[in-house]
Amino acid sequence: MGIFDFLSGEFIDVIHWVDDTRDTMVWRFEREAHEIKYGAKLTVREGQAAVFVHEGRLADVFTPGLYMLETNNMPILTTLQHWDHGFKSPFKSEIYYVNTTRFNDLKWGTKNPIIVRDPEFGPVRLRAYGTYSVRVSDPAKFLTEIVGTDGEFTMDEISYQIRNIIVQEFSRTIARAQIPVLDMAANTRELSQLVGKEIEAQLAEYGLALPELYIENISLPPAVEEVMDKRSSMGVIGNLNEYMQFQAAEALGRDGAGAAAIQAGLGAGLGMQMGQAAAATAGPWGAAPAQPQAAPPPPPPVEHVWHIAEGGKTTGPFSKAAMGRKATDGTLTRETFVWTPGQDGWQRAEDVMELAQLFTVLPPPPPGA
Repeated sequence: MGIFDFLSGEFIDVIHWVDDTRDTMVWRFEREAHEIKYGAKLTVREGQAAVFVHEGRLADVFTPGLYMLETNNMPILTTLQHWDHGFKSPFKSEIYYVNTTRFNDLKWGTKNPIIVRDPEFGPVRLRAYGTYSVRVSDPAKFLTEIVGTDGEFTMDEISYQIRNIIVQEFSRTIARAQIPVLDMAANTRELSQLVGKEIEAQLAEYGLALPELYIENISLPPAVEEVMDKRSSMGVIGNLNEYMQFQAAEALGRDGAGAAAIQAGLGAGLGMQMGQAAAATAGPWGAAPAQPQAAPPPPPPVEHVWHIAEGGKTTGPFSKAAMGRKATDGTLTRETFVWTPGQDGWQRAEDVMELAQLFTVLPPPPPGA
């Protein structure tokens, strides 16, 4: 063995990277003067890619495996510059390792409220937050467009930009979807898929992919939530007078004299009811009995508003009068799918009793027509 062969074997490079962090996306293999010797061994593990930059130009991308850096194994590099076959190379070369695994449990959220128009409550402000995962799908493009010559690039350096993209597309999607606020919790999965699909092309320009996107919560301002809680409480309570009587009885029953007080109260109340009945029968000064007062009229019915689905798009909301005009001019048919808040899914107009009446105003076509 000659002295040249011995020195060549002693100075053979072994290039590899073992990532001991959880947020490093790109790491540059450091070598003094950036000199990679001819015949160096390059190890690329699963979940990694190696980008070879020679003389400032991107030469090749290596997928997982073991490589000998020689010109016969690197045809792209050969067209750039032939390597010196000695153990000491004068050419400047760099190797960037790119982490191609998923970066999970990344947070996103709306910094400011999003204003949307709800068919029941009108304009409301919404906040939302969730998680997402991202991975490098094109190492060469990611290195060219985002990393540049940074020797160590972490997820924190691009997560803010991705969060802005997600929030922007979420705002646009939630405004176009026209989903009532009370039904958004049941449609978070569909909204997540729509938002993820919208930003795929934009992230692909950076060499990134978004495998998962989750919407964990969509919330209203605290003042609006407090009003909705009161409205729900009133619905649970029902008859307010009966509820107040029950609360008073519960309060009296907490001490020892409560039972006697309740009995005395019941007796006094029964006596008052009997006296009021007798007075109503006899009338004042023996006059004719008083006529009972008429019961107040019931509250007016709640007018529904309707949404129409055609060609994969929704329009509305429309009042019943507007739906009647559409039925008259033919833009609303019996087969048209409609939906109103509180209705279980989309239904044909002829299956909704309130709308089926719109098609019976005009006489049907004569027999045999």
